[in-house]
Amino acid sequence: MSDRPDTPLLDKVQVPADLKQFSDAELRQVAHELRSETISAVSETGGHLGAGLGVVELTVALHAIWDAPKDRIIWDVSHQSYPHKILTGRRDRIRTLRQKDGLSGFTKRSESPYDPFGAAHSSTSISAALGFAVARDLGGAPDHGLGDAIAVIGDGAMSAGMAFEAMNNAGHLNKRLIVILNDNDMSIAPPVGALSKYLSRLYGEAPFHDLKAAAKGMASLLPPPFQEGAKRAKEMLKSMTVGGTLFEELGFSYIGPLDGHDMSQLLPVLRTVKARATGPVLIHVVTKKGKGYGPAERADDKGHATAKFDVISGKQHKAPSNAPSYTSVFGKELVRLAAVDPRVCAVTAAMPDGTGLNLMAERYPSRCFDVGIAEQHGVTFAAGLAAGGLRPFCAMYSTFLQRGYDQVVHDVAIQRLPVRFAIDRAGLVGADGATHAGSFDIAFMANLPGMVVMAAADEAELMHMVATAAAHDEGPIAFRYPRGEGVGVELPEAGEVLEIGKGRMIRTGKRVAILSFGTRLSEVLTACEALEARGISPTVADARFAKPLDRDLILQLAEDHEALITIEEGAVGGFGSHVAQLLSEEGAFDTGLRFRSMVLPDTFIDQSSPADMYATAGLNAEDIEAKVLDVLGVAQVGKRKA
Repeated sequence: MSDRPDTPLLDKVQVPADLKQFSDAELRQVAHELRSETISAVSETGGHLGAGLGVVELTVALHAIWDAPKDRIIWDVSHQSYPHKILTGRRDRIRTLRQKDGLSGFTKRSESPYDPFGAAHSSTSISAALGFAVARDLGGAPDHGLGDAIAVIGDGAMSAGMAFEAMNNAGHLNKRLIVILNDNDMSIAPPVGALSKYLSRLYGEAPFHDLKAAAKGMASLLPPPFQEGAKRAKEMLKSMTVGGTLFEELGFSYIGPLDGHDMSQLLPVLRTVKARATGPVLIHVVTKKGKGYGPAERADDKGHATAKFDVISGKQHKAPSNAPSYTSVFGKELVRLAAVDPRVCAVTAAMPDGTGLNLMAERYPSRCFDVGIAEQHGVTFAAGLAAGGLRPFCAMYSTFLQRGYDQVVHDVAIQRLPVRFAIDRAGLVGADGATHAGSFDIAFMANLPGMVVMAAADEAELMHMVATAAAHDEGPIAFRYPRGEGVGVELPEAGEVLEIGKGRMIRTGKRVAILSFGTRLSEVLTACEALEARGISPTVADARFAKPLDRDLILQLAEDHEALITIEEGAVGGFGSHVAQLLSEEGAFDTGLRFRSMVLPDTFIDQSSPADMYATAGLNAEDIEAKVLDVLGVAQVGKRKA
């Protein structure tokens, strides 16, 4: 405890209402202490640091002025919500962030009444806040006691179409709704697109700041005698600067830009809005990601996501890596392919570093496209690139690809366009929990006619699958791989093109065959070592493809063994279901074949280490061993039944 910051005022805050006892000067000190406490806590747990540091003053101001939880404060993405959690009765658990049975790294309805809406994917806050506003005006549930609805959304999240869909609807409904645009000119990667440039123009002309803040949007909030003069000032400014016209045309009163770290600006403006707003209001707040912590401010990503770190130096405590990450293996193989084929290009949605496309962007910037937080657009953009004769790789996390699924179906699959889907973070991902798990992509991709679906068992297999995807021009193709480092196999100089729909035998045994799809193969082989000690020698095969299936391999395994077990890092309805359908159609069950499918359970698994999450899912070596013993009817002394 001795190395924790001194926080005498923050120590008096158990719930947000406690902030109302402080003067404005004391609130500034609370913000200073809150920033120190946030840095200290994240240094012990790791997590999203920069985003929270950027909204410390805003968090204090919101909770000091409004009355949560009656007033609903909705944090977009919510990775910036650590200071909010500290102020809302969770400070005693803040050092359990992202740990097993600890606080979520995002807002979570089941965790606190101060988290009115769960998040973790971006651009949902305005839609949710509008829903709360309408529910309030229609009476809602009697026990809800709904007050104001306040959405806090970053400029990166504002680039997504869903945010503008919500604003368009909000302007039409004209409900009292407060949207705070937290403009830090930085999401995970530097923001891209016309909106980012527009916002930069709004606060790029310093001489007009004070006048614009007084004139823009504030006219509708002023007492009637002052409104006409403010309107005239506003009209004069329109000939001088772009101002908040875009938001005003959508039906919002626009206020700003404001310095989001200056409490003397934030507090009076927020109080005025609370007292006088009638319809939708957008408050444009300019902040600095990583504010107040030098190592975060200096980092390229402004300390977006960190491991545990030393507070003084900022040096992160990362375990030494014995193998390259799957993401880096993908990125390097893609660059190699791009060097020999000018048609190879790449698309990502605000995640160039996270998907390994930073390597492509550095080497071939004209062929690498970051479309912002816009997965739907990214998928259809890739479809257009493919229709135009290029070979696009659409690189997205599994959990984010879900947001573009209609486009995968309609714009890619139906038209049989050769878009290559590189699906990162497949399977369970650890501290980010259920919102970021790649649980469903096998099922939703393999269900599509003409889609080829692969999963890499190790990093060398991933290289082969990248090369296979690049060479596949007959239709869409997808390959999935997990977060983290590979298993340490020797890497070839270049990936080889695989035969579509063909798996590979790993070892030949008797009685039971295990057909693995993805990186559980290493757990399968560990389980086999334990089974050998019992005199059981399973056959093991790597399916490589969930679509199309290797019919010959699967039917041969069924014919030669008493039992067949499939294993995958995905939900029910995926690889195992397709295998079961094939076996049923071919009458394999009529011969007495015993079939089992090991998949992720039908539940959302909370945050923990990936190993713990897979243990919870029942997909570790011990679980595979138990499943083999169970299907063969072998007694298991001291082991749980699979």
